[in-house]
Amino acid sequence: DNWSTARAGGRSPDQLELTEVELKKEITRTLTAKNPHIPRDIVRYNFKERAYKIVDDMDETAIHFTLNGNLVPKDSDEGRRQSIKSSSEAENTPVEEEDAPVEASAETTEEAEVKDEEPTGDAEAAEEGEGEAEAEGAETAEEAEAAEAEEPPTPKAPEKKLANQFNFIERGTTTYHNPLREKGYQTDPAPYETFSANVNQWYIYDAYMEELERMEKAKEKEKAKPQAVKKEDKKTGRKLSYVEPQHGDSLSKVAKAAKIAERMVNLNTFDDIAQDFKYFEDASDEYRGQEGTLLPLWKFQYEKTKKLAVTAISWNPKYKDLFAVGYGSYDFMKQGHGMLLLYTLKNPSFPEYSFSSESGVMCLDFHSDHPYLLAVGFYDGNVAIYNLKKPASQPSYKSSDKSGKHTEPVWQVKWQKDDMDNNSNFFSVSSDGRIVSWTLVKNELVHMDVIKLSGDGTTMQGPEGLQLQTLGSGTSFDFHKKIDYLFLVGTEEGKIYKCSKNYSSQFLDVFDAHHMAVDSISWNPFHLKIFISCSSDWTVKIWDHTIKTPMFVYDLGTAVGDVAWSSYSSTVFAAVTIDGQAHVFDLNVNKLEPLCTQLVVTRKKNKTTHIQFNPAYPIIIVGDELGLITCLKLSPNLRKMPK
Repeated sequence: DNWSTARAGGRSPDQLELTEVELKKEITRTLTAKNPHIPRDIVRYNFKERAYKIVDDMDETAIHFTLNGNLVPKDSDEGRRQSIKSSSEAENTPVEEEDAPVEASAETTEEAEVKDEEPTGDAEAAEEGEGEAEAEGAETAEEAEAAEAEEPPTPKAPEKKLANQFNFIERGTTTYHNPLREKGYQTDPAPYETFSANVNQWYIYDAYMEELERMEKAKEKEKAKPQAVKKEDKKTGRKLSYVEPQHGDSLSKVAKAAKIAERMVNLNTFDDIAQDFKYFEDASDEYRGQEGTLLPLWKFQYEKTKKLAVTAISWNPKYKDLFAVGYGSYDFMKQGHGMLLLYTLKNPSFPEYSFSSESGVMCLDFHSDHPYLLAVGFYDGNVAIYNLKKPASQPSYKSSDKSGKHTEPVWQVKWQKDDMDNNSNFFSVSSDGRIVSWTLVKNELVHMDVIKLSGDGTTMQGPEGLQLQTLGSGTSFDFHKKIDYLFLVGTEEGKIYKCSKNYSSQFLDVFDAHHMAVDSISWNPFHLKIFISCSSDWTVKIWDHTIKTPMFVYDLGTAVGDVAWSSYSSTVFAAVTIDGQAHVFDLNVNKLEPLCTQLVVTRKKNKTTHIQFNPAYPIIIVGDELGLITCLKLSPNLRKMPK
């Protein structure tokens, strides 16, 4: 009790005095795995990211107690020594004499007590006593050795194994290593031959052409093989095969009926578009004020022209639903083959005529009096005439190196009225600066240079002081609707030349029209003095050919690909820009802004290249760089007839 009271009374002077309620109150302490004393803001340099980064993974272990054990492994040297020592002690101390040491120890204690009680003598007596004790000890040792020699050796006690839970034994084994063996073979060197040759573009081209000819011949042979038809004989049950003869005449008889059936199927397939084309009028134009819209109709696309750009569009003057499309590429690095397709609105799924060419088609034009004749200009400088009445895949007439072909791409061709001898003729303009007249005489094309365009400075300083004349690069041209000899030429430098067929040495007038190449130029079909031009410098300009400055200038915000006058009004024109938009203007309604600006091409990295109004119906067609032709219908606000 005294102990407990004393313990309760001992209190630290700074201890809090708590009430009974506070003492009974439970205080919860939460233990977490994180060590609060570890620094959290240690940074190390990260060589991979080349910056100092905070070290997140710190060691959270806190050591509260450590005890070094004194266990000795049994197999170690120290363990073996201890086991030998313990076994030898067990041999020397038999079990029967266990009491002897106890008695001896008791006697020694008694002697010690007696000695303590005896009085001490002088020093001499002590020395004598010590000498006697030493002599007696020596005698007893000799007697003990003799006794040990006479006694027989005691048998070994069995070794007692101690159970040790911490006796860990590690065993290791070594695997057998296979001896290394080497095998060597000696062979003859492979035969080789040194070959060298010079290869240029012409060798590669010829090799490809030979391969193409071989493939075409193989296809023709496969087509020429007669088809075997298997027939079963009812009487014998045997299967007989016979060759069915091919009749070309029978196919031609079916062809017309098949074409009509195909158009009927397509009319059913695209019935809703056909109904919109014929009858739909956008009623919302009444609430838009002066603005209008373009309604998308058919889309014309051919499998073989997906990677080619639309480079030219032209409507047939007689058949209002038929139009021709030229395919090629404006990119100098991506030149290849070209295509010429003729589509009709009656069959949007497949072209009516298809022609392939070695070079890209750059321009085309239908003859006004003979609508089956189609003039075409190519990227390699050639011009050709296709006759749609003949089913041949190649043009009926084509220029060659000997017959005065252009040295650079032909950008535009235009048919003219027949000459005095009733020979058909057309003009072409090219980047080489030549404007050439081509006449069809006795089944061959005869050329004549009408005019050569000169550059800005007329002369250029050449090597060794030579004066070289620079030629202009024609990009577009158009002939006057009434005055036969008058025509306009647009150039890469942005100038527009007013020329005459009668004067080949000089120009009638020069317009400083644009800062970049003139992409398109066109006379107004109703107003004889007015013409329009567009350029890559983002502008569309309307001119009077008797005045040097433009009457109207429209900035469309990006490069303009093509511009065209409408066939129903003298004040309506449309333009396409490379951002995929079509702009329709009506000067009679709004002289400042377009009545309609609509996105025609939806895909990115696609550009609209050409636009044309249909001569009879209120529709336009737009071509783009991916070979797609889109047909759009003009809303009523965009086709108001002038007074």
